[in-house]
Amino acid sequence: MPEEAAASVARAASTSFSDHLGRHHPDLLASRSRVDFPAQGAGPALAPHATTIVSLTFAGGVLMAGDRRATMGNVIASRHIEKVFPADMFSVLGIAGTAGIALDLTRLFQVELEHYEKIEGTRMSLDGKANRLAAMVRQNLPMALQGLAVVPLFAGYDTSRREGRLFSFDVTGGRYEEQEHHSVGSGSAFARGSLKKLWKPNLDEASAVQVAVEALYDAADDDSATGGPDVVRELWPVVYTVNSAGTRRIPDRDLETTARNVIASRSIAGREA
Repeated sequence: MPEEAAASVARAASTSFSDHLGRHHPDLLASRSRVDFPAQGAGPALAPHATTIVSLTFAGGVLMAGDRRATMGNVIASRHIEKVFPADMFSVLGIAGTAGIALDLTRLFQVELEHYEKIEGTRMSLDGKANRLAAMVRQNLPMALQGLAVVPLFAGYDTSRREGRLFSFDVTGGRYEEQEHHSVGSGSAFARGSLKKLWKPNLDEASAVQVAVEALYDAADDDSATGGPDVVRELWPVVYTVNSAGTRRIPDRDLETTARNVIASRSIAGREA
């Protein structure tokens, strides 16, 4: 009996909010659900998908940016979706894959980190956050095998190492620390090629924003699922930076200036060619 009581207390004091839901309200976890689609591939084709996310390090921190388009097959499901979110004060999360499940995972991860901080009285380490996110992605594997995959990109400022770091994941929950820069989503191959050419060590924040916007522009130029800067609707990428001061969303007015400069430089280059 004493052992059973101790185990009960340990479960009650768990620092994992998703574990708590799994024990008491498993129906609230999308990863515990099963969806029976009426036809092969019908469900995934009808589910809006978030696309390209880029991330890169700069002097004193890390940046993450995402375009604003979600697609549903060959249809634009949304031009206004946001795919990059602050996970907590010192980390950000970008989503690619099935949009609905990805947004649920993002909200659960935010609560997970807040829950840990309240239980432990301290903030989880950056490696701990990446490991916890990997476990949550792994829990979604049954849905991923049905075509509803979520592949996040995670970045943050490591307060102990005093540097920005970024992590990628696969659908099985594999966690990989990336160096310098990375991208995920349907336009990631084109964005990554752009990042390889534009990124350099010790970029300042403004230059890092320029590189991210240009990488997303290149991705949109070749990938129909990635949305470029929309000057008609005045829609610009969502960009967050993280450094020793915490997370900061780059204002739209700054992104508009950067996006218009990228468009103008490409137009001039085109005319000169």
